[in-house]
This record gives sequence, C-alpha cells and structure tokens, in this order.
Amino acid sequence: MNEFLALFTRASKLLRGAADEAMSRHGVRVGQNLVLEALWAEDGLTPGELASRLHIATPTVVKSANRMAAAGLLRRAADPADARLVRLQLTDRARGLQGVIEAERDALARRATATLTSAEREHLRTALIKIIAQFTDDAGAGRPDAAGAGVAGDAGAKRLNPAGAGVAGDAEARPDAAGARAGGDAGADEAAETR
Repeated sequence: MNEFLALFTRASKLLRGAADEAMSRHGVRVGQNLVLEALWAEDGLTPGELASRLHIATPTVVKSANRMAAAGLLRRAADPADARLVRLQLTDRARGLQGVIEAERDALARRATATLTSAEREHLRTALIKIIAQFTDDAGAGRPDAAGAGVAGDAGAKRLNPAGAGVAGDAEARPDAAGARAGGDAGADEAAETR
C-alpha cells in the first residue's frame, strides 16, 4: 500500500476511534456530533438542508436523525409553511450537550496536533482542504474558508475537526460519485423527508 494512504488511513481510524470514545461518554455516536453542531448553529433545518451543509447524502442524515430521535436528541416537526417538509429540532437534552461536545471536539483536535508546530498545523489544515477538494465537486472546497472540511455551522473550517469530519451518518460512510458521503439504503418511507 502507498505510504501516504497507509498513514492517512491509520490516522483516520485512530481519530475516529478516539472521537467515538469521546462522544459516547455523552450518549452521542461519532458523526452525530456534526449534526448537532449544525443544528446548534441553526435549529430546525430540513434533512436536505442539513445534508448540504455537512456535504453528505440526505438519506444518511435521515438515518442518523432516526437514531438521534430514538436517543432523545432530536424531534421532527412539520414545516409551518409547507407540511410536506420535515424540520429537525433539537431537544433540551441536545442543547444541554453543546458545551461538553464542543469541549470534547477541541480536546481531540489539541491531542491530534499536540506535537505539531503552529506552521505544521496550518500546513496540515490546508493540505486536508486541498485533498477534500480533489475528491469533491464543490468548487469552493479548495478555499481555506470553505466549509468543505466537513465542519458544520461555524467558522470551524479554519480548524481541524478530527471528531468525524465529513461523517454525519452512523454507518461506515463512503464517497459516492459526486464526492458526497453516502450511507446505506434509507428506504422509501424516508423519501418525503429528503427536502
């Protein structure tokens, strides 16, 4: 295996494992933290709006939202202007997790980059943004301020997000033909929620 791919894969797996451990301490699965971050920035998004912000497939958001609703983190509400649309809203429990989840995310980033100089952290950040741009159709993903780094709803694209960057579903995500992240088959009953 190519050394770059081997190192990148190992680093990704280790970060994902650490993120899973950190998030699970608070009843959140790895990747769900990104859904929460987006909704903390703007509550009441549709699954389609959330998928667009997280650069993932809408069925992946729907699948994650189903699990998060069962865990008491989200609730679904009909859009007041268009009853065909579903809005994902945070519960009080999810709002109460914001501080601890953000602290866990920041601690993971500090741990992951603790041995890097400031210049190395910046080089790593810009290199990751460029790598993401190579595999997406998002014309803005190559810009340092682009949200293509998988960071939801804040200026976090300027920081590394090792806590599941670009992953909002609970299933193993894989790039689809358009470069979005795709999970498993979402089922026909979720088609109405894709707007």
